[in-house]
Amino acid sequence: MAQEHQVGAVDLAAEVEVTEVAEVEAEGDQVVVEDVVEDVVSRGGVRGGGVARGGRGATGGRGGRGGRGGGGGRGGRGGAKGGAKTVLEPHRHAGVFIAKGKEHMLVTKNLVPGESVYGEKRIAIDGDVEGTKTEYRVWNPFRSKLAAGVLGGLDDIFIRPGAKVLYLGAASGTSVSHVADIVGPEGIVYAVEFSPRSGRDLINMAKKRTNVIPIVEDARLPNKYRMLLSSVDVIFADVAQPDQARIVAHNAENFLKDGGHAVISIKASCVDSTAPPETIFASEVQKLKESRFKPLEQVTLEPYERDHAMVSAVKFCKTKLDLVQLALVAAAAQFFFVCGDSQLMRPAQVAIDFGNDSDTPPRSSSSFEEVPYPSNHWPVPEELPLHHMSEDKARRRTVRGAHGDPPLHVDHGHYYDDDGKDVYNKIRAVKTRMGSGRPPPTPAPPATNIVSVFSGLITSTCKTAPQGEFIQQNLEHIPPIVYTLLSCWTRFYKIGKSNVVVWDEAHFGKFGSHYLKREFYFDVHPPLGKMLVGLAGLLSGYDGSFEFKSGETYPEHVPYVAMRVMLATFGVGMVPLGWYTAVELGMSQWACHLVALMVLLGVYILFFLLVRRAYAYPDVGWLCISRFILLDSMLLFFTFLTVFCLTKFHNQQYQSFSIDWWLWLLFTGISIGLVTSVKMVGLFVTALVGLYTIEDLWEKFGDLKMSVQDQARHWAARVLCLILVPILVFMASFKLHFMVLNHSGPGDAQMSSLFQANLVGNDFSQNPLEVAYGSKITLKNMGWGGGLLHSHVQTYPVGSNQQQVTCYHYKDDNNHWVVLPRWEEPEYNPNEELKYLKHGDVIRLQHTPTSRNLHSHTVLAPISKLNYEVSCYGNSSIGDIGDYWQVEVVDDIKRTHVDRIHSLTTRLRFRHQQLGCYLRAANAILPQWGFKQVEVSCDKENNPKDVHTYWNVESHWNDRLPPADVKFYRSPFLRDFWHLNVAMMTSNNALVPDPDKEDILASKPFDWPFLHLGLRMCGWGDTQVKYYLLGTPVIAWGGSLSLILAIAVLGVYVLRRQRKYIDMEPPSNIVLLRAYVRAYVRPLCVLVAPVLDTDKVDRVWRGGGYDYVYVLVV
Repeated sequence: MAQEHQVGAVDLAAEVEVTEVAEVEAEGDQVVVEDVVEDVVSRGGVRGGGVARGGRGATGGRGGRGGRGGGGGRGGRGGAKGGAKTVLEPHRHAGVFIAKGKEHMLVTKNLVPGESVYGEKRIAIDGDVEGTKTEYRVWNPFRSKLAAGVLGGLDDIFIRPGAKVLYLGAASGTSVSHVADIVGPEGIVYAVEFSPRSGRDLINMAKKRTNVIPIVEDARLPNKYRMLLSSVDVIFADVAQPDQARIVAHNAENFLKDGGHAVISIKASCVDSTAPPETIFASEVQKLKESRFKPLEQVTLEPYERDHAMVSAVKFCKTKLDLVQLALVAAAAQFFFVCGDSQLMRPAQVAIDFGNDSDTPPRSSSSFEEVPYPSNHWPVPEELPLHHMSEDKARRRTVRGAHGDPPLHVDHGHYYDDDGKDVYNKIRAVKTRMGSGRPPPTPAPPATNIVSVFSGLITSTCKTAPQGEFIQQNLEHIPPIVYTLLSCWTRFYKIGKSNVVVWDEAHFGKFGSHYLKREFYFDVHPPLGKMLVGLAGLLSGYDGSFEFKSGETYPEHVPYVAMRVMLATFGVGMVPLGWYTAVELGMSQWACHLVALMVLLGVYILFFLLVRRAYAYPDVGWLCISRFILLDSMLLFFTFLTVFCLTKFHNQQYQSFSIDWWLWLLFTGISIGLVTSVKMVGLFVTALVGLYTIEDLWEKFGDLKMSVQDQARHWAARVLCLILVPILVFMASFKLHFMVLNHSGPGDAQMSSLFQANLVGNDFSQNPLEVAYGSKITLKNMGWGGGLLHSHVQTYPVGSNQQQVTCYHYKDDNNHWVVLPRWEEPEYNPNEELKYLKHGDVIRLQHTPTSRNLHSHTVLAPISKLNYEVSCYGNSSIGDIGDYWQVEVVDDIKRTHVDRIHSLTTRLRFRHQQLGCYLRAANAILPQWGFKQVEVSCDKENNPKDVHTYWNVESHWNDRLPPADVKFYRSPFLRDFWHLNVAMMTSNNALVPDPDKEDILASKPFDWPFLHLGLRMCGWGDTQVKYYLLGTPVIAWGGSLSLILAIAVLGVYVLRRQRKYIDMEPPSNIVLLRAYVRAYVRPLCVLVAPVLDTDKVDRVWRGGGYDYVYVLVV
């Protein structure tokens, strides 16, 4: 028998490749391994971090000496010394063993004999039954931080046979395979790894180790794999992330049982490379305390890993308030889930199992070994012991086995291989008394208080019904569900209290009616929101017959309450979106509650003044906006959806071009298209996404490790998903708008003549095709957003003071003109032969209602000062040469050779014969005296490409000419789409406050932040319900004051920085730019939702400990 001696930290064997397993034989109470080790690699020592000697070769020659791995460098491999017997003893950690010999090794029992995972050395011994072997694998501390922690002196790793372990940061499965050996076939190891490449190796390893469940997901997002896990006993984390404490806490909240343990490997340089490691370790321990963990022990991993520490902690039991909340959920589960008649009749347990009693030895049922330990070994200390070892101290540390351990017992269990079957079904292959892998429950003591009763109810529910475990795993969704239900109540409660048309219901309700009647209309907003209003009316049974006049009482046949409820559902949806956005941003639970409450309660107070009623009650702004037939609830909902999708995409940045990365980037683009399709103000949230994207691409541009191809792929992905996709969604809403509104309606004149020709119900089908003298026509300007040539009896207050000529976007008799010959030519005679209008003809255009002639002179136009004024002058018998206009044909969309002017298809220009200028309408808006209509002028510049000088004959009446079928003329969609958008923007620019309609309740933008005035939303009759929007003083004044203070503080810091004061890490110019963008630009981009910062802030401002404070301006 070989002589025993102490095991030094660096005496353990390094990586050794063995092609044949050594034959061993048992001697007495210890296992002695014969000196049969073949094909030992005789290269130098182990990986850097300490000094290790090379091993002796298999033939007796000494292998090369390993060098010191300074700075984490890797030395050569050393061979295990041959020619000696090895004693196998159990370690104090159950399932771990020590192979003592000339080279002492930490080993675990191989779950899959004959298979190695990473080329590690294996040794085998004879089993109790002749002809059987038990195989052990060498556990290299230089490749496994958990093994380094065991040798570093951790009193307990809490990973033992039969345990359920969640392993975060599994990598390729090197350490995971040893953990699987320790827990045995009745234990389970849930191995989480986010790298697809390492995940493939992990899955290949799990195909042979049936107790490993590989999960290729982000450990920061446990919701993605919560359906694959049950509650676990231990969490081991080796994620090497700056927020690893938060990652562990988040996973523990979802999966770790009360009283369970966590073991965390902390790499100081991954948290902060500038601070001392001891400071980082203390900071991470404090974070664990704040996350309801009690730290138990801390050791450094020298000499195996530099600047590493391993911390173990226990999770506190839930507080009474938490248990009450869980009990309510469990009580509901008892009623709604069927657990079986026998279970329903059985009295439930009334105490929760928090672990084994201190007097009861832990049980294990591993098929490899059962090593009982004294019940009182290594008690948990009250205070956290801190172990910091130098290399010399690490060499002197002795690894002791448990005193009084009985001889090693080898259990000859059945090895099985699934031959590549689904790895998620492997755990069903274990045929034991405890098929689920859970330890048997401890008998419950009698209930002593209400908390015990609730705790027992939870435990009973979770153990008697599969749904109970599902509820326990999804408790994080309870708060948003509760807030959503509260939002339903606040949005729907007495939603039909006012039975009159309130505020902009007069507009959007009427637009919904147009969709139901399929009549084309015109509005300054994109169509998606109004289509949803029409859909709500359709689903509620509304026929579209109501006119929605402001202040008018709803008749009984209009289901206005149902329509309000459907649209209020968008307001309800904002609450869970706000909650989950805060979750995705890594906010604390209190911050998530605050965000949900802010969305639920809003930032304004609306007082419902119930005149002549016995009560009045307050409501809130977002709540109010959601309760009427308006677009704002949809606008806010899609704004929230965009921010939520952006945060989801941000959390996928670590795995660029993965499926989830593409999906959330695509959803962000779709959300941008949706919010912009409701109102153009949605472009503000587009600006938010744009600023984030610019910053993100700028940072990637500075990443020298990223290849040019990856840079190009990132740019192409953003262009595709954040530019092209939103544009396509925006265009799709207009395409649907055109398809639904295929009947003639009040908004026809805003569109091109060809578009109107294809609407059902217009009179274009009766139009004669060829225009002749004496024809009554309307002239449509073909510029983007152009209207109909128009005149009215009002005169210019400046210039010539003659009758005004404008462009008007609605059909009117004042749009009618008659084609007449010149004054010196014979007067038009309807009984003479028809004379058709041709290219080059000089004509007069007489305004039909006033008999005045279209005229121009050298007086300058009122708006376009470089052009001449166009007016109406004279009458049927009075006129001059200023009334003459020469017809110039541009082209015809149906003909190449144009001999006669055709309605709808021929594009014309009108040149003033005397002045040589061209009739033009370029969307210049006249003042109030011109009724905000488009100015018509005579352009002195001859620009043949100027489409604002193009005109076509739209309506055409002549009893002497036959009607022509123009239905086969089609207007291209892209032209109609662009034409309508230009018309929308032109009309929106003309919407300015009317000074004649201002009253004491009118407000200006400067009044809003300081609450000088509120907003009256309805009439002020004595008997009606009144709605007045008044800002909350705390929010409005606090937000305004915070913005002023933030600007002042920024100025102070800039001045101090100029005077060379160092208040924080010296920022570069781009950091200052990002600070400005985040602090001031982003809040202004999204006025309806709080903008929450990303985790990048911590990296920018970590040195000074400052956080950004975002000010919401309302």
